[in-house]
Amino acid sequence: MKVTIVYWSGTGNTERMAEAIAEGARAAGAETELLPVSGADASVTESDVLLFGCPAMGCETLEEGEFEPFFSAIEGALAGKKVGLFGSYDWGDGEWMRTWYARTQADGAEMLAEGLIVNNAPGGEDLEKCRALGALAAKAGA
Repeated sequence: MKVTIVYWSGTGNTERMAEAIAEGARAAGAETELLPVSGADASVTESDVLLFGCPAMGCETLEEGEFEPFFSAIEGALAGKKVGLFGSYDWGDGEWMRTWYARTQADGAEMLAEGLIVNNAPGGEDLEKCRALGALAAKAGA
């Protein structure tokens, strides 16, 4: 059983979330792959569970230079896949996550949970939520 986590991070906040999610998945017994989006390709869709992380950018959108093109390219392969979403934000109310969640669900993905969002740098409680998402992913893929 394999959990793959693909993320983009500009400030390190979403990267820290991804690392904590990977810790939770490994602790729950999953083979875990942690990839910055620049190191990911379409083969990630072969994993049992996929977790995607991207912070809110601009007017609450996904990062447009690397993450959005990657995600758009693999969307057609998400039908029937177990997927979770996460990311950090500095302003707004999480609209980017709600939009991204609805988009991914419309792609036919089996959503593991509501999108996990953290305001700015993740603290202790936030990192525990990330680890819990990783553990949930491990259980979903078992």
